[in-house]
Order: sequence, then structure tokens, then C-alpha cells
Amino acid sequence: MGGSHGDRRARSRPSRWSRRLALLAVGPLGLVALLAMVLLWPASTPAVEGERPVEVFGTVVAVEARTCPEPLPDDVNGCGAARVEADDGRSLTAPLPNGVGAPEVDVGDDVVMIRSSTPDGDVYSIVDQQRAAGLWVVAAAFVLALVAFGRWKGLTALAGLGVTFAVLLLFVVPAILAGESPVVVAIVGSAVIMVTVLYLTHGTGAAISVAVLGTLASLALTGVLSALAVTALHLTGVTDDLSASVGTSGQVNTQGLLLAGIVIGTLGVLDDITVTQAVTVEELVRANPRLSAREAYRAGSRVGRSHVASVVNTVILAYAGSSLPLLILVVSADSSWGGVLTDQVIAQEIVRSAVATIGLVAAVPVTTGLAALVATREAADGELAVAG
Repeated sequence: MGGSHGDRRARSRPSRWSRRLALLAVGPLGLVALLAMVLLWPASTPAVEGERPVEVFGTVVAVEARTCPEPLPDDVNGCGAARVEADDGRSLTAPLPNGVGAPEVDVGDDVVMIRSSTPDGDVYSIVDQQRAAGLWVVAAAFVLALVAFGRWKGLTALAGLGVTFAVLLLFVVPAILAGESPVVVAIVGSAVIMVTVLYLTHGTGAAISVAVLGTLASLALTGVLSALAVTALHLTGVTDDLSASVGTSGQVNTQGLLLAGIVIGTLGVLDDITVTQAVTVEELVRANPRLSAREAYRAGSRVGRSHVASVVNTVILAYAGSSLPLLILVVSADSSWGGVLTDQVIAQEIVRSAVATIGLVAAVPVTTGLAALVATREAADGELAVAG
């Protein structure tokens, strides 16, 4: 029993190597990222140019349908009007919405309306359903499932998710709107997110410090490669009305915004790869402390190759799924496959996927090699206890 308690104490306290990595490597890098965030932090969030539509919330209390004088090409609710009781007590009338993506409305639905000013007075249009209550239910189910299964780890994962959203909404987006370089802002924000979330979620062991260093190295490589690819292929980042609107009304560098999106999107998979590799190597050495650094690296690399093979498919499918409507539109134009693949819409997604994949592939040898060196030194110093 004494040996068992000793093993648990050895596993729970930070080793000398974990403290060295945190103080000599991760610490300075984290401080640099934090200082860069302070320097790039905007004094205020710039307002987007252009008049913002006035939203009105209410409940449909009556639907007055009538026969359409001629068939509608995209009939959703048909012709007629809806009477809506606004949340401020007013009784408003709006035409029934039709067209692609128009919301289907019925009595009792909570809807969102837009007010438009015309020479004849204000006109209201129903543009969406209110779904706040449903989203709260989905969020509550997500939290319950995560905490019920992950327990304390689930709580720390939620805290890490909160940090991620805070950095994105309070720093990354305002800094880009303020005119800072999107790719620099993305790298700085990603570094702060990654350092904070990994330590918060997984603790301060040597394996996590190794994962942080591997992620930072791969993230920097991803940023450089994405900049080279986007510049060489003359991608502008403008592929739809939304990106064009952001570039015009927000005065945002859309090419830089594309680079920022690649960096931030890659981070979500990178930390999975690096943590898995670092912890896998540590467990291999813990199971067999006589392993050399070379043997630990080879064993960890075999795991890494399988992991990358599955994650790469995940990355490609994620990007393909997000751009599926655009892909269908381009292919349906009956163009040649050469023309389809070189179209900016598709080329942008190919670059996104290819650069992210290269970053993931690079993360495996970097993280595995560093983890093998640290884990074998810990074992040699007697600081890596055998799991009991």
C-alpha cells in the first residue's frame, strides 16, 4: 500500500521537468503573447459603417391568408398578411414571408421583424423566428452531458470554452475591426487561448507543456504557409455577399481575414493532436521506463500516423460541409472540373484544408520528439511513476 500511495503522490505533484518547461519555455512565450494582446487591444470596438436595421420582436396572433393572383416561384407561406403583437404592446401587420430561406409562420409563433422607413410610413417585414428558448435548452443539454460524463474535467472544459469565446469576442473581432492585421491578431489570440485552455483543462504536467510548445510551433508554421499559399494563388477572401459586406462596411482586409480563419480553424484540431501525442508518449514511458528516447519516439509516431490519418479526413469533411452550398452552385454551373477546382470559392477551401493538414502533420514529429526527450529524462530521474 505504501508503494501505491507513493506512486499517486509522484503522479500528482509537478516534476522538475514540468516546472522547467513551464518556466523556461512556455512561460516566456505566454508572456510575449499576453504582451502582444495588450498592445493590440483596441481602445473601443469600432462601429460598422452603414445603417443597421431596426429589429422588432413579437408574437403572431392572426394569419390572414388570401389567394395569390399568380403562382409564387418560391412559395413558403402564400399570400396574405400576419398580425403580430409586438413585445412593446403595439399591434403590427406584416406581409407573409416567401422566398428561399423565408421562415414559415403560424399563430403563436414568436418572430423577428425588421422595420423599414418609406415615404408612406414604416413598413414591417417578418425575417426570422425567435429561437432563444430552444437554444437555451440545447446549451443546457450540452452542459449536462459534458459535466455528467467528464465531471471535473467537464467543468474545466466549459471554463476553457468560456475563455475561447471571451478572447474571440472581446479581442480578436474588435482588433480586426480596429484595423490590426487579422493574421497577427489570430496568431496572438490563438496562442493565448491555447496556453490558457490547455493548462486549465489538463493541468500543468510536463506532457501538457510539451503539447503547448508543439502547438505553438505548428501554429506558427500554419500561419506562414497560409500566407504564402494565399499570396501565391491570389486569393482575396471575398467569395460571397457576406465577406464582401464585411470588407466594404467594416473596412476589413478580407485576405487577412481568410488567413486568420485558417489559423483559428487549425487550432481547434491542433491541440487535440499535440495533447494526444504528448500524453501517449508519457504513458508509453511510464509503462516501460527502460525505453530510450528513440524507441519512445518511434512508438509515439506510429500512434501519431494513425491519428493524423483519421483527423485529416475530419478536417476535409468539416470544410467541405461548411462550403457545400457553394460547391453545389459551382458544380451545377456545368463547368469543367479544371474550372471548378480553380474557382476562387473552391480554391480557397482547398488551401484551407491543405495548409491545415500540413500543420497537423508537422505537429506530430515535433510534439512526439519533444515528449520522448522529456518523458525519458523524467523516467531516468525517477520522476515518472509507474501507473498503479
